[in-house]
Amino acid sequence: MIEIKQVSKWYGATQVLDDCSTRVAQGEVVVVCGPSGSGKSTLIKTVNGLEPFQKGEIFVDGVSVGAPGTNLPRLRARIGMVFQSFELFPHLSVTQNLALAQVKVLGRGQDEAASRGGELLDRVGLRAHQDKFPSQLSGGQQQRVAIARALAMDPVAMLFDEPTSALDPEMVNEVLDVMVDLAGEGMTMMVVTHEMGFARKVADRVVFMDMGRIVEDVASDEFFGNLEGRSERARQFLSKILHH
Repeated sequence: MIEIKQVSKWYGATQVLDDCSTRVAQGEVVVVCGPSGSGKSTLIKTVNGLEPFQKGEIFVDGVSVGAPGTNLPRLRARIGMVFQSFELFPHLSVTQNLALAQVKVLGRGQDEAASRGGELLDRVGLRAHQDKFPSQLSGGQQQRVAIARALAMDPVAMLFDEPTSALDPEMVNEVLDVMVDLAGEGMTMMVVTHEMGFARKVADRVVFMDMGRIVEDVASDEFFGNLEGRSERARQFLSKILHH
């Protein structure tokens, strides 16, 4: 579903991605982890063209992300994206937030968009809040609305860029629970996160990055279960993460 081939990216003279290659099969969940500044968020943003890249190729469901003729807005409509900050429209209600892109991008009628939005609010446990505005919701609730909004576009894959990092600890699990359910339903997912419990529970594979490179790309059982087989950098990272 997602194929990343020898992708490199620079900001001016600074290289932030260095010859990165990985792939995500349909229905697979891949967690991308690593220290701050390792290129994780940049990598996931290249998948839907939010970050341009100077070298390599990326394909999503057979469509080349970097090709000059690719319709990026249409491609992005097929790839759900959930960010650290919730990116909801503050002046729109929850229902309106879910309906807007369905109407503008997919061409659905207001009634159909509202109906689809309602189904997804049921799915994330927020139907009772459909008429509220984002400021009236907790951070965890806002992030669940953001996930529902992405799902309303009927995406072929979902990208998550540290979706729980801006949340109070008490709200983390309510978002992770929705993501666990999505994975269980077979959604193709690429997730940048420090939540190693989630990675252990849900990920099929773990991609570990450091200094713009993919250092490890292995099955999650192997990543967490065979520390001796890990790179020195991955062992350092896991020793700090897993002791807390």
